Amino acid sequence: MQRSRVVPILYIAPAFMMLALFVYYPLARNVINGFFEWNPFTLNRKFVLVDNYVRLFKDPVFYTVLKNNLLYAGISVILQVGLGLVIAAILEDKIFRKFSTLFRTAFFIPVLISMTVIGILFSFIYNPEVGLLNSFLKLFGLGNLAKGWLGDPKTAIFAVIAVSQWQSIGYTVMMYVLAVQKIPGELYEAATIDGAGKIRTFFNITVPQVKEMTFVLLIYTVTGSFLVFSEVYVLTSGGPGNSSQVFSTYLYQKAFIDNEPGYASAIANVILGITLIFYFVQNKFVKTGEE
Repeated sequence: MQRSRVVPILYIAPAFMMLALFVYYPLARNVINGFFEWNPFTLNRKFVLVDNYVRLFKDPVFYTVLKNNLLYAGISVILQVGLGLVIAAILEDKIFRKFSTLFRTAFFIPVLISMTVIGILFSFIYNPEVGLLNSFLKLFGLGNLAKGWLGDPKTAIFAVIAVSQWQSIGYTVMMYVLAVQKIPGELYEAATIDGAGKIRTFFNITVPQVKEMTFVLLIYTVTGSFLVFSEVYVLTSGGPGNSSQVFSTYLYQKAFIDNEPGYASAIANVILGITLIFYFVQNKFVKTGEE
């Protein structure tokens, strides 16, 4: 009896040790670092209690960053989750099913491409002089809308978000395709017999039947929006004038450019707190994730 209890523990011990060493210890260490101030080139650490957090919440850039991340999350939910479900339902419709493999591949290919490569590609597309976007606008008589998309503080964050949606929507589409394929065909047959149209069938059958996947993707998308880094860093590095700065790029700037690791740790802890809030909201109120 005792041996049967020890053997499972031995099996999970290596995984638990790896988690403890590479996840939980750095997490705890970062929480502690948020209460200190020091220069990375010296070993002198000064305990400042909550000064880093007070400074952070008084920092005007923090609210710009928070607004950008919330904007990022809102647009991502609408396009990646909302539009992703619509696209998945269309691809699984009888009309498109013969070509669904081709379309699924087309949507998923951007997910496989490195964000660095995508960032370089879109930096040429957004180029104010020879970029494809401005060229198309001029071609259709909309030259007055052409501008330096990444150099304008009003459009920089939206240009970056657009790149992220183009790259990520394929993943949510594929997840929804799997969920839609699990829906019993009898439900759609019954809806057809009752005379329900495509739109009514979508809202009355497809949407309720994929709610588990929807809630999971909501949490995945929202938390991912608060951890976004590569596209912002490659395209704008948070500029111009911090207008496209997000939590991760601001953390990077404070940690590795301004050499303020204590302040950067405080930023990281705020990111952790926000993502945990979304996690607990899902577990407490949504009651999903069983699948």
